[in-house]
Amino acid sequence: QVQLQESGPGLMKPSQTLSLTCTVSGVSISTNNWDWLRQAPGKGLEWMGAILPDGSTYYSPSLKSRTSVSRDTSKNQITLQLSSVTPEDTAVYYCAKPWDYWGQGTQVTVSS
Repeated sequence: QVQLQESGPGLMKPSQTLSLTCTVSGVSISTNNWDWLRQAPGKGLEWMGAILPDGSTYYSPSLKSRTSVSRDTSKNQITLQLSSVTPEDTAVYYCAKPWDYWGQGTQVTVSS
């Protein structure tokens, strides 16, 4: 059974770099696409970026300058980094195997 579990700091201060990890079980990350999305309070789901089996990455144009998606195949983990966070980056962050498996999401709050 495929399972995804996000983990991260929870609370961030403005200007810091957010780093989230998605730990995958039940399937090799090397053989699938993996995506990161987020949902801010009162807003819809926002796609952030993806990593493909060959390691290539794609990002939302609005977030591209601040976002990086990478993977560690030895740990079967996908990582999201978002730099220079602001309170507008407060959201629940999800990793997904598009679009049949999702993590439960992890809340990230950016506040001074």
